[in-house]
Amino acid sequence: MTACSAAGAASHTPDPWHAIDWYAVQRNVRRLQARIVKATQAGKRGKVKALQRLLTHSFSGKALAVRRVSENQGKRTAGVDGTTWNTPAQKAAAIDTLRQRGYRAQPLRRVTIPKKHGKRRPLGIPTMRDRAMQALYLLALEPVAETTSDTNSYGFRRYRSTADAIAQCFIILSPKRAAEWVLEGDIQACFDQISHDWLLAHIPTEKAILRSWLKAGYLERRTLYPTERGTPQGGIASPVLANLTLDGLERAIRHAFPRTTRAGIRAKVNVVRYADDFIITGATPELLEHTIQPLVATFLQERGLTLSSEKTHITHIATGFDFLGQNVRKYRGKLLIKPAKNNVHAFLEKVRGVIKAHKQAPATQLIALLNPLLRGWANYHRHVVSKATFHACDHAIFCALWRWARRRHPSKGSRWVKTKYFCTRGKRHWVFFGEVDGERHYLGNLARTPIRRHIKVREGANPFDPAWELYFERRLAIKMETTFRGQHQLLALWKEQAGQCPVCQQPITTETGWHSHHVIWRCHGGRDTMDNRVLLHPTCHQQVHSQSLAVVKPRPVKGEQEA
Repeated sequence: MTACSAAGAASHTPDPWHAIDWYAVQRNVRRLQARIVKATQAGKRGKVKALQRLLTHSFSGKALAVRRVSENQGKRTAGVDGTTWNTPAQKAAAIDTLRQRGYRAQPLRRVTIPKKHGKRRPLGIPTMRDRAMQALYLLALEPVAETTSDTNSYGFRRYRSTADAIAQCFIILSPKRAAEWVLEGDIQACFDQISHDWLLAHIPTEKAILRSWLKAGYLERRTLYPTERGTPQGGIASPVLANLTLDGLERAIRHAFPRTTRAGIRAKVNVVRYADDFIITGATPELLEHTIQPLVATFLQERGLTLSSEKTHITHIATGFDFLGQNVRKYRGKLLIKPAKNNVHAFLEKVRGVIKAHKQAPATQLIALLNPLLRGWANYHRHVVSKATFHACDHAIFCALWRWARRRHPSKGSRWVKTKYFCTRGKRHWVFFGEVDGERHYLGNLARTPIRRHIKVREGANPFDPAWELYFERRLAIKMETTFRGQHQLLALWKEQAGQCPVCQQPITTETGWHSHHVIWRCHGGRDTMDNRVLLHPTCHQQVHSQSLAVVKPRPVKGEQEA
């Protein structure tokens, strides 16, 4: 049964972009990606190449690529040509520009963003057309990358996160007989130093297109600079290219220390990698320094990379180490993972900076700025031993807000300031609040974030393999319940729809985003109630309104949600 039907004659002919059948587009791409996975698993390289060509030359692949780059966070950021695709007509016309014959990538627009310790990170911004071409070829390359990737690689991979990497650290380091020594590895300027010759020889994609991306150069202060090595940070395909470059590191170490041999078991060697940051465990520091580290250096040298001498260390687990913003350390034989001190300090400095920058702002505006920061940081650390840290951060934020409030009213007493900006809410005292039109808005509380251990993704789980589809649906349901925490109506709608958009029948996730659509439009007298609302993808929502379509509210089968 279709989810949409014509609600009446449209006032004008629907534009080509909104006339696209996104359900058919998604289905065609997913079907080809599943076939690429199957061929990769069977080792049929010729068939993989043929299926990739079929996908990259298809209308469905091109339409999905344009949709991705024209609706993500960087959609308003132009490249060197100053062009963006903002209107449906521009998006529809862009599909026809994604042709391989005669394609040549334009130079990147170079910008820099600040890093820690005062350094700056260079970013290369491609043009919209080049971004769309990367997104198109990524549709065909990502299934291969997921199928051949290292088991414990978690960075820049679909449905994997830092929480999975930290959970793996807990698994390999928490047992009493676990390895006690850890090699903290960091690759020096990984994205900027990867060998182009290695990429062109080993990346399973069309060589002419890849060479055009790699050799495009970049434009900075009206000067064109060539690119002789590296893949620029900022491109859509760059994270996958970097992952494919580093894949094989874990297999090389496993080959040297197989788990099936007594020597391999005694060595206690394990690898956890997130992008270019990784740790390797070992039974002794000598093993890590004289055997593992040279092996890693040789592996990286073939790809034009080197280990950073500043950030590569060998550490005892009782001393602890920082990894992905968390501190991993054993206290009297018990492994505890907590938010790293540097991460906590950076977070509090960011919060204090927002407060200081809005000395004259109303309390409600300050709350609107701070709550997303607090929520995001708390959600990142909610899987580890964070409760005491959350309480300490809440106190530090309260002190900053108290100074902010006292400064605004130097002639008022403490009791007056407390009454104006702080209240009691349930069992919580000194809750910072603001009021607009008689409605109160409250500052979030870090300590109220529930601490729940993250369930690590299974080894070998492939989101492009149909055999794993139910598994990833269950994991998505758990993630979305956390996303909708405190938003009961949205969660109820998401569950009622079985997590899918009624128009295109594809999952609604934090990456795709969603709009709340009224089945009977408000302008036609529809009410703002649960039985008159559905969640749609932003593009599907625009399509429904542009073509005056009626959305059929899904009716899930009884017991479907429990399954």
